[in-house]
Parts: sequence; structure tokens; C-alpha cells
Amino acid sequence: MSLRIAVALAATFGAGLLVTTEAQARAEVVGVHGDYSPGTIVVKTNERRLYLILDQDHAVRYPVGVGKSGKQWAGTTRIDGKYRNPAWSPPSEVKHDKPNMPDVIPGGSPRNPMGVAAMTLAGGEYAIHGTNMPGSVGGFVSYGCIRMLNDDITDLYGRVSVGTQVVVTR
Repeated sequence: MSLRIAVALAATFGAGLLVTTEAQARAEVVGVHGDYSPGTIVVKTNERRLYLILDQDHAVRYPVGVGKSGKQWAGTTRIDGKYRNPAWSPPSEVKHDKPNMPDVIPGGSPRNPMGVAAMTLAGGEYAIHGTNMPGSVGGFVSYGCIRMLNDDITDLYGRVSVGTQVVVTR
């Protein structure tokens, strides 16, 4: 089952539930210089930071968890879906590594690794999403997804739309 289909199951499996953490959001406005258009999301994997470009000189910066060794990627894509309290179905690679994992974890469940919101990325099984493990944010921890604190994904979710360009660099 694809990530896109799994997150759509949120409407069926507890979409009204809210998972919260005690971690504080850490978004901050910072100076940037680059050739990115306002509204672009830039993920700098080696920094473990996500930047939402505000204008040619400023961005909102968030800490993120990124792909672990061998699971990192780089490229340009777009947000192709936005979901609140998404259900999650582990991709085959995760299921292979963790065979006892359930086929679907309902949205809103404290065991759901997608947290309170997810934005799927075009062209693959990756997403920018919240987490049920706030201590993992800032590390090389995922199978390629971009992991954020729940308060931070909630903030970013409200600032961007489907179609937003996402640039991931190493």
C-alpha cells in the first residue's frame, strides 16, 4: 500500500484524534542567501534543517530528522498531498526490517510515526511529517522521510500548499 493511500485512511481510522508531545517547536527566522523562490522548502540533510524561504534574505528554519546512512536522497520534488492525523502503512523496506510491525497504524495512535500531519512528496514514498518520537528530530534516523516536531509540522503545514516546491540537498 502506498503512503498516499495509507494517509487517506486517516478519515477512517481516528482522524479526529490529536497526538501531542511535550517537545517545544523550534522554528526561527534566519538570514539566508541563495537562488530559491519565496515559498520553496529547502531541506539541508547534512545540517538536519528545513528552511521555508520567505524572501531573498530570510527563511523560517526548523530542525528535522533525515534519512539514516544509505537512506538519504537529494533532488527536487513538490508536495502532492496534505493530511492531518494520517494513518500509516510501512513501506516494504520498513516491513522487511521490522516484520512484526502492523500493516496499518491508525492516524492519531500514539504508535503512529507520522505524528499530527504529513505532506507527501511527488515521485516516491517520502513525506515531510510529524513524529511520535520527538527525540529523533535532529538525527539521521529515517528511511528517507523528513521528520519534524509535531508543533513544527503544524506550523509548516499552515504555511504551504499542495504544489510547493521541495529541494533536498545533502
